[in-house]
Amino acid sequence: MRERDLSDTLGITEAQLLAAHVGHGVTRISADMDRIMPALTRLGEVMALTRNESCVIEKVGIYDGFRPGPHAALVVNEEIDLRMFPRHWQHGFAVEKTLEDGGIRRSIQVFDAAGDAVHKVFLRDKSVLEEWDGIVEDLQIADQSDMLDVTARIPVEAAKGHADMADRLRAEWDQITDTHQFLQMVRKLKINRLGAYRIAGAPYVRALAPTAVSDLLNRAAESALPIMVFVGNMGCIEIHTGPIETLKPMGPWLNVLDPGFNLHLRADHIAEVWQVTKATRRGDAISVEAFDNKGGLILQIFGVLADPDAADRWNQTVAGLEGLAQEVPA
Repeated sequence: MRERDLSDTLGITEAQLLAAHVGHGVTRISADMDRIMPALTRLGEVMALTRNESCVIEKVGIYDGFRPGPHAALVVNEEIDLRMFPRHWQHGFAVEKTLEDGGIRRSIQVFDAAGDAVHKVFLRDKSVLEEWDGIVEDLQIADQSDMLDVTARIPVEAAKGHADMADRLRAEWDQITDTHQFLQMVRKLKINRLGAYRIAGAPYVRALAPTAVSDLLNRAAESALPIMVFVGNMGCIEIHTGPIETLKPMGPWLNVLDPGFNLHLRADHIAEVWQVTKATRRGDAISVEAFDNKGGLILQIFGVLADPDAADRWNQTVAGLEGLAQEVPA
């Protein structure tokens, strides 16, 4: 079983499961992002993995372009593109797992205070293996206990917003000039993302069928349309920019299996999908955003505004997605 599934079966968190193996292929390390990121650069080519309950994104590349910050930090290069929030980086582990074929899979794994995975980095055949032992020694902390105290999970916030706020919301929405201003706006109004979508109405949002994400990925693959896929949790958001090629459904999972980029999406977890339009200085940014039945954000997909032709093709593709015959109730 995968560690995440095994920990759920045992009634513990994934971080506690790893802690139980300290001294047996697992070493507790610092979760300080400012220490981890330079160490990861020394490993050369690796695989970066970020997930939430319903989606996993994996990108292959090198951890170049780290930009630290006390509240938010970045890794930005052609392959690895991350938005990271240091306060959620609470527990770190260096892991060596023996595989069935006798090989060893090495990884750096970071978890939040509740013991849920924030970000993982896996070594590959092309990684600089000679750096591994030194990195583990450099990052190792004094506390090598096999017990780990965790806090209660922060529950997903359900949609928050009232229909009588619609006019004020639209007026504020009209003032947006950058997508990053959106969350500032909803916080100011004391609502949240999904709550805003449910009350804004056209031309700001359009409710789409739950199958819209699958349809969109298929159309993007068929037309070699470059897209931006955002998948994350409270501590890390990982981004893919570019076309997708190979889509492969497997049971409830919809998988993108491309060289350097994998996506694993539980399509059956999608309860709501919204087409969202936000103004930017480079034109409207149109996204397709999927939520689970608790109101949690699963993933966002955008067009590539930097390429006008691709942006236009993206807008046409999204416009062709199936909308809901009736509005989702606020």
